[in-house]
Amino acid sequence: MLPVASVRLVGKPYLGITSGLTVIRPESGERLTLEKCRKTIDYYISIWQYSRMAINELDPLSLTFGALADPTRRAILARLASGDADVSELMRPFNLSQPTISKHLNVLERAGLVVRGRNAQRRPRTLVAVPLKDVADWMEPFRHFWEEKFVRLDGYLKEMQNKKVQRKGSHHGRTKRSGDHR
Repeated sequence: MLPVASVRLVGKPYLGITSGLTVIRPESGERLTLEKCRKTIDYYISIWQYSRMAINELDPLSLTFGALADPTRRAILARLASGDADVSELMRPFNLSQPTISKHLNVLERAGLVVRGRNAQRRPRTLVAVPLKDVADWMEPFRHFWEEKFVRLDGYLKEMQNKKVQRKGSHHGRTKRSGDHR
């Protein structure tokens, strides 16, 4: 009998291999086919990868898109594009409380879209456009994709117009036949 080799994944031995083709689960003694063994390993690997993901530490692009998802935050950014403003100035156009505006500002700060300054007692917020540039750079290939689609659509519509004009032009030269009742 060949020695049993244990495969360790996620810190636990879960498979014992007794030969090249026989796989046995140590905890249950179940014999697995090679295909089922592969599926089991794939399952455990995907669980391990998912558990190791930094779910709360999103990439900057995801944070920016998350911040831009809310219309209030987009309006705050539009206001800050015209100059610095503190919380009380940013509250005026909205029917929202100061804590609510502050929460929106925290989301924008976490995404890197806004920085908090200090001017005596005043804490003005300033727009930082770099993350917006990153979004624009990410979206650029999609813009090209849709521009190509629109160019092809324009060509198709012009072709259809030309066919329509040609059909109308060919009807003008006809004479009425005796059987036509138009």
